[in-house]
Amino acid sequence: MSIRFDGRVAIVTGAGAGLGRSHALGLATRGARVVVNDFGGDVHGAGASSEPAERVAAEIRAAGGDAIAHGADVTNPDQVADMVATAISTWGQVDILINNAGILRDASFAKMSLADFRKVVEVHLMGSVTCTHAVWPHMRAANYGRILMTTSSSGLYGNFGQSNYGAAKTALVGLMNVLQIEGEKNGIRVNTLGPGAATRMTEALITPDILKLMTPESVTPTALFLVSEDAPRRTILNATAGGVSRTYLHETEGVFLPPADNTPETIAALFDRISDTADQHLYETGGGQVMKFVGKASVAAG
Repeated sequence: MSIRFDGRVAIVTGAGAGLGRSHALGLATRGARVVVNDFGGDVHGAGASSEPAERVAAEIRAAGGDAIAHGADVTNPDQVADMVATAISTWGQVDILINNAGILRDASFAKMSLADFRKVVEVHLMGSVTCTHAVWPHMRAANYGRILMTTSSSGLYGNFGQSNYGAAKTALVGLMNVLQIEGEKNGIRVNTLGPGAATRMTEALITPDILKLMTPESVTPTALFLVSEDAPRRTILNATAGGVSRTYLHETEGVFLPPADNTPETIAALFDRISDTADQHLYETGGGQVMKFVGKASVAAG
């Protein structure tokens, strides 16, 4: 089965270089009309230039594709609204949004300023929120939408010096979980990509011999699958250097403690049993998780 995007309109944020550029080129090669978004700042979020987005859009057009550039700052609602309006006035719709834009301001938590923490969260989390909020009503009206969040191993598993980045990237998984529930009745599927790639955001963190294996192009096929017509829902796929895996959030069966036994000491004594993964569950809603123990408490109460 060939995955194509003919007739679809996609917005890719942070598409002036690296992963975003690769995603935009991949979508265009398979028939999508692409809004190449990039604010044009440096890896720390400073400065602005229209040149990166214009260059990638020109690259797509030169290859026979259809693309326009837009320099919206993803944290600016007015600029994002203009970007979405431009896509709709040009092509009549927005079917796909890949939230890829991001910055780094690394430091150990002890040395990190609150301003740098807030800025990274603003770009990664609120930038994704702002862009998604702008396309949401259009996708609901069309009863079709594919939205991709971008998480990171720093958020899923942790990485020294990236508390701001990790917090924002984990928050995007929570955003996906809720939006998938709210968007399902309108044909909107929301997924999350955990990429590992050689970009300007990683070049200072990883040795050159490893980086040359981690091409953006090795990640993009996973991104394209996650925004395709038959994409899954509420899925976290990780892609690095040609490897693809899936991350699940499971919960152990745990134990039920009646009031007389519900003490810190009992929990300490039963910690290994509480942690036992033998009967772990994958919950589709927060309510399902809550009702597991509420049901047991109701039975115990008679």
